[in-house]
Amino acid sequence: MKSKNILKTLGPGLLWAGAAVGVSHLVQSTRAGANFGFYFIWILLLANFLKYPSFEFGPRYATSTGKTLVQGYSKIGKWAVILYIILTISTMFAIQAAVTVVTAGLVGNIFNLSISINTISAIILVVTMVILIIGKYAILDKLIKFIIIILSITTIFAVIKSFSLGYNPNPEFAKNFDFTKSLDIAFLIAFIGWMPAPLDISIWHSFWSVAKQKDTGYKPKLKESLFDFNVGYIGTIILALGFLSLGALVMYGSGEKFSPKGIAFSGQLIKMFTSSTGAWAYWIIAIAALTTMFSTTTTCLDAYSRVLTPSIKLIKNNETKKNTGSISIFWMTIVVTGSLALLFFFSSSMKFMVDLATTISFVTAPFFAILNYMVVTDKHMPVKARPKLWLKIHAWIGIIFLSAFSIFYIFWKLTIF
Repeated sequence: MKSKNILKTLGPGLLWAGAAVGVSHLVQSTRAGANFGFYFIWILLLANFLKYPSFEFGPRYATSTGKTLVQGYSKIGKWAVILYIILTISTMFAIQAAVTVVTAGLVGNIFNLSISINTISAIILVVTMVILIIGKYAILDKLIKFIIIILSITTIFAVIKSFSLGYNPNPEFAKNFDFTKSLDIAFLIAFIGWMPAPLDISIWHSFWSVAKQKDTGYKPKLKESLFDFNVGYIGTIILALGFLSLGALVMYGSGEKFSPKGIAFSGQLIKMFTSSTGAWAYWIIAIAALTTMFSTTTTCLDAYSRVLTPSIKLIKNNETKKNTGSISIFWMTIVVTGSLALLFFFSSSMKFMVDLATTISFVTAPFFAILNYMVVTDKHMPVKARPKLWLKIHAWIGIIFLSAFSIFYIFWKLTIF
């Protein structure tokens, strides 16, 4: 693969990473390490292994057909698009609220703001909406490459420094994961739900891939597109392991617990980094963490407006571009309003909002996994681009596991209430 083509192709995979590296990494991976040491490493790797095919099918379909996964759903049947819209609307407010409240916590802590975290969240969402309306895809594509590089460097440096200081958890405070404890099971579900990201990001990725082709005028080969995706996917795994390691090395067995409040949690997160790297790195780490979460907030808001508008047009058998911009702004407004309502009226606790969003994503994951598999194995998919037998088997292993675990979780929730 030519280096020139690689540079042209890179973008959607890094956008995917920008959406993935956020709550699942800064919050959930760090909490996993802080609560249970290195125990969750095998769960982290298993979750990434099981979800890989479902995420990979996004760029596979978009590159091979020049269409998005939602357009692929429409070829299966209108019911598939309707199901996708229902799943999206049922999860988007909780997901957007979760990523925004984490971003707001960082803003409040870094700039020492005295206003409420909900007010900060409202300001962030309005500013993000304005940026998207003005800059659209181009600003996302340029911004995310810089953000991922900065975060990766600071995280790797902090982990190496922390390992050099040793791993000595106090047995008095060290806690082991217990499958018989409801709180541990609840955290496990929430952790898997967004590790490495909610599965609906696979649909977003297909939209970004199509948008990238239109913006650059370059249609990548399937191998190039999958390379871009794999760079982002492997990168998110490495970063997740890094954040989990930091939580384990710095917090596990220390007697200190992460606060459920966004601003306090953000302060603890940055302190965890600076305790390893030194106070001199405070602003580098703070800016890296803040820009990472801001990019996640931005990509989520961009994605919902980007996918819902054409999805509804497909139901109406109308794929014209008439008034597409105004309809996208309408959906942005809906997402912002619904997310703020969730934050203002239900809970201002970052922990509650994150666990709610990640748990919902976990329960809905099998539906997205099945739809994506149906699309890439459908008769409308070019034969040469269809997944090989090993990838089909891999996908089915993931579908069976996610479905079984979701059913178990639903029955478990019903029995404890």
